[in-house]
Amino acid sequence: MNNDWYRIKNVETVDSPSIALYLENLKFNVQEMISLVHGNTERLMPHIKTNKMPKVMDFLLESGISNFKASTISEAEIAAEAGANSVLIAHQLVGPKVDRFLQLCQHFPNTQFSTLIDNLGSAELLNSKALESGTMAHIYIDINNGMDRSGIKIDTGLDDLLQYLDTCNGLHFDGFHVYDGHLRDSEFSQRNEKIEHDLEQVTGYFNNIKNQYPEAKMICGGTPSFTSHLLEENRITSPGTCVLWDWGYGEKLTEQSFRYAALVVTRVISKPTEGIITVDMGHKSVSAENRIDKRIKFLNINNYELLSQSEEHGVIRVSDWDHWKVGDVLYGVPYHICPTINLHDEVSVIENGEKVDTWNITARKRKLQF
Repeated sequence: MNNDWYRIKNVETVDSPSIALYLENLKFNVQEMISLVHGNTERLMPHIKTNKMPKVMDFLLESGISNFKASTISEAEIAAEAGANSVLIAHQLVGPKVDRFLQLCQHFPNTQFSTLIDNLGSAELLNSKALESGTMAHIYIDINNGMDRSGIKIDTGLDDLLQYLDTCNGLHFDGFHVYDGHLRDSEFSQRNEKIEHDLEQVTGYFNNIKNQYPEAKMICGGTPSFTSHLLEENRITSPGTCVLWDWGYGEKLTEQSFRYAALVVTRVISKPTEGIITVDMGHKSVSAENRIDKRIKFLNINNYELLSQSEEHGVIRVSDWDHWKVGDVLYGVPYHICPTINLHDEVSVIENGEKVDTWNITARKRKLQF
């Protein structure tokens, strides 16, 4: 790719701050993901939380990918609307979400929905409500593999949970969900060694129950561990970030060759003092979870420093202050694309260097129909 691939010819039609989605790079990333599993799309369960867009879902389905992972019921809903074969909501559902999940199952009978369980209480509640509604609820047991964010450890508590599931007429056990997002070493060999070491106990336990549950599956990891889990044919992989890619993973996951498919477009709105330009990119338009120097990487500025952000302003120190004028466009790669996408309502679709369409980020809403 040339150094100016990101420049938009009709950029005057693109508002700022906003997201530009580069169609050629999106297509490249999806095909790269498929090629890494040697075309076996049944081993792919991409995470919808990164893109949240029905149009991207359409493209993934057209590419032969039909199974997905989601964080929210809204994300699962847009996948079902697009015609997904299956969607795992990778959260343990609480409160009204339990009823919303069962309503979703009833409304989209052609999509098999599942969710996570990691304790007896949640299993009892979901089983009871599933029986009341006449719905069979598919579940995966969420395994705590060292991240200590959610899940159950491999111990007698897991034995008890499996034994209870065998008595439930409203629940169907589909397998294990194992997320290892805490393992992000830049060196692949080190990352892979840690991933496989931490999975030894899980895979041993899973193999022991396969005779009793021959159809059970093991869904593993996200984008950082994608290149490890794809090496084991009995694992389903669930990368998400790689569909759009970002600076953070591009910097760390050097064995992966995905391309930036979503950039933040921002404009200079002031030159308040010598050496300083201000852009219309505050922390409402790019993820601010990381420190100020790990939020965005601009592609068309050299020797700069993002000094501060408020809600609607970004203050940048530049070495070539005289070069910049109010209204000039900057293009930046977010450090973390997933929460950045969630800050916007739509993207400008760029094809052959021009804006050709607008796609809605529908599932940034917490609730759609259900």
